[in-house]
Amino acid sequence: MQETLAYSVPGANALPRMGPLAEMLVELNRERPPLARLHHDATVAFGPTMRVERFALGNGLKVLVLVDPSAPVVCLQTWFGVGSRHERVGKTGIAHLFEHLMFGETESVAHGAFDRMLEEAGAETNAATFLDWTYYHTNLPKDALALTLRLEAERMARLVLRDPQVSSEKEVVANERRQRVDDDVDGAVSELLYKEAFTAHAYGWPTIGWMEDIKGFTTEDCVEFYRTYYAPNNAALVIVGDVALDEALRGVQDHYGAQEPSKIPVEEVCPEPPQVAERRAEVVKPTATHKVAIGYRSPALGDFDHAPLALLNEILFSGRSSRVHRALVQEQEIASEVRGWVGSFRDPALYDIYLSARGEHTGEALLAALDPLLEAVRRAPVTEAELDRAKARIELSVLQGLETVAGKAEQIGFYETVLGDPAALFERLAAYRRATVGDLLRVARRYLVSSARTVIHVIPDGTSDEDDEDGTDAESEEAS
Repeated sequence: MQETLAYSVPGANALPRMGPLAEMLVELNRERPPLARLHHDATVAFGPTMRVERFALGNGLKVLVLVDPSAPVVCLQTWFGVGSRHERVGKTGIAHLFEHLMFGETESVAHGAFDRMLEEAGAETNAATFLDWTYYHTNLPKDALALTLRLEAERMARLVLRDPQVSSEKEVVANERRQRVDDDVDGAVSELLYKEAFTAHAYGWPTIGWMEDIKGFTTEDCVEFYRTYYAPNNAALVIVGDVALDEALRGVQDHYGAQEPSKIPVEEVCPEPPQVAERRAEVVKPTATHKVAIGYRSPALGDFDHAPLALLNEILFSGRSSRVHRALVQEQEIASEVRGWVGSFRDPALYDIYLSARGEHTGEALLAALDPLLEAVRRAPVTEAELDRAKARIELSVLQGLETVAGKAEQIGFYETVLGDPAALFERLAAYRRATVGDLLRVARRYLVSSARTVIHVIPDGTSDEDDEDGTDAESEEAS
């Protein structure tokens, strides 16, 4: 990686000349200390007309900028390369806890002032944590960029972690777990599915953490986690919108250039051993009807098989015209809701399938009706018409997600963090377009294997008065 890009003009005595980016960097780096010096890493095409300029500070912070002057707004996102997969047994949930702690007090910003200052500037902010990553995002008017950079840099390096703050947020997270998992049927079943399906890999524990771990966190645990993972060399700063490139980069240097990198530990990944027999579990819950959650093995996001399997899922589960919805909901009338999702993770994970029975039908009846539909796509190719419709639906969904600066920023940050390529979304679009019916037949035979699946049966406890009879899958309905 070179700081300047030089080329020669014709002529025996020609002197090298620098391109516009190199000239800009010379000016930006003038009299800057080593940690604050910017290097241009790459220009990455983002679709047919846009491009992402990728830079790196001397302290390791990646900076990705997409200039989009279509509206006077900006989206600023910070993606950290840490999620629940980076935790260890006994300390599950600390990545998610930190998502809460990061909105607290810093050395120069009082508790509650972070949100208030951004709201007063017309910005909105939030965050999310999952298995492979944690990210913070702010949508803001263009003239609030300097303020946002200052606040984000402040909490990356100077967060205040004391017993009262940590104890308070631990209780908030414990209540969130009670609401979203312990007292929520879908949340509890999803957690159990992954727990049963993974015996070695960290994907087996929930992002929110086990309750005993949440209650057991100490302030020292939090300080250690913060100093290790919340560092510039473990982060990607994404800026999309109506910005001047040089001004945005100067702001990054001003606010992040003094931060020291940390020593990121080598992740001790425990590969999941092959599953050779179906696993089953039953759980009794306050639900009106039987439900079934099924987890087949699925490829990693960067695997060649991921796009064809996503297309196959589209054909099976997406919309009222999908094979499973048509058979189980419309024709046989034994299910009120069906849905499927292929995990989009760095490592191989699960292809989740969820079925909710109608009336008195059982989970075994749902499985008995589903299995022939899955066997059909293992036995014979889907039709070209089905594949064409699936491709069109996925492409439309992808392009609709890029209509806003926030949508663009999220795709850039996600793919940079998980796959190391901010424009990998467009490679996936190309993979969808070139997928064949033969590809879908191959992935069906490779992944829809009963001996390698996990099945969770949900049995009603007889206390619920909820009515699932008219339930519909919101995603399917929206896509239909």
